[in-house]
Amino acid sequence: MTGDGIVQTIWFIGAFTLVISALVARRLPIGDVLKMALIWIAIFAVMFAVASWWQGLG
Repeated sequence: MTGDGIVQTIWFIGAFTLVISALVARRLPIGDVLKMALIWIAIFAVMFAVASWWQGLG
């Protein structure tokens, strides 16, 4: 793994940690937490797909 890959991995872990901690801090019912977690996962997946596609153009 290159240096850039390590930095990206650390960034994604940090971002997911922030999202998960925000969901836990709100103390919502588990169904709502799972729904919001899936939405956040979808957002990050779309961002990752767009970034990968954008990088492939250049």
